Amino acid sequence: MKLTWSDVTPKSSWLNRRSFLAAGAALAASPALGLTGKPSGFSTDAEPNSLKDITNYNNFYEFGTGKEDPARYASALTTDPWSVEIGGLVERPGSYGLEDIAPDNELEERIYRLRCVEAWSMVIPWIGVPLASILNRVGVQPSAKYVAFETLVRPEEMRGQKRPILDWPYREGLRLDEAMHPLTILATGLYSDPLPNQNGAPLRLVVPWKYGFKSIKSIVRITLTDSEPFATWNALQPREYGFYANVNPQVDHPRWSQATERKIGGGLFGGRQETLMFNGYADQVASLYEGMDLSRQF
Repeated sequence: MKLTWSDVTPKSSWLNRRSFLAAGAALAASPALGLTGKPSGFSTDAEPNSLKDITNYNNFYEFGTGKEDPARYASALTTDPWSVEIGGLVERPGSYGLEDIAPDNELEERIYRLRCVEAWSMVIPWIGVPLASILNRVGVQPSAKYVAFETLVRPEEMRGQKRPILDWPYREGLRLDEAMHPLTILATGLYSDPLPNQNGAPLRLVVPWKYGFKSIKSIVRITLTDSEPFATWNALQPREYGFYANVNPQVDHPRWSQATERKIGGGLFGGRQETLMFNGYADQVASLYEGMDLSRQF
């Protein structure tokens, strides 16, 4: 059964959370997801942010440093056709189209908390595929230990790249076990729509237990390597942005506390809440970091 975007949960259901919960029994019986017929078991039951919040407040420096800049300018980005070069320590390197990386019949819904290093947060209903499924498909060689990612460079469409805001292209990386973890996905959609340009279209990484800057957008290259890859913010300000970037309320940013966060949509003063270790995913991921000093290897 081949799915289209209209086969996944309608946006109107997400925008009316109570109606969605009331319809839970009917949804569970539906084959619409092509898997178990149920939303992913990895999803949080927290209230998702509105589509307006998610698409109008985010960081995407390729379009400017303001939170509204991506929504204002990202429509200039051409996302079709799109391919991703996968190489390095893999058995089947090559250029893969979006339809190969995220086939419609493998799409899953994941409602994840997002915690920005700037101490604000959202809850976002993504649509995507586990990164592990792509890596397994291309065949990871035994010597691979890390996965490196790169964002598109196209300054004629990404106006922020005309300025030396960062060292373009934006680059990020994960340890292989982090990349293979079932929580880690490549997102191609948001609510029931294809991923909006300002949110990283057409393909972005989502690692919900890490600060948002790890979730690199508009990916064009994935490389398996045996050494820790370059990561843009870590290289620029290593004292402020660690390579691991795990959400940790006990390790403050040098310029602000990470103990609490402001939930976007909750008002300037009314949306403050305590930050959870690993952004609330400690039960699933804490074992990845056994024996590490997370105050130093942050």
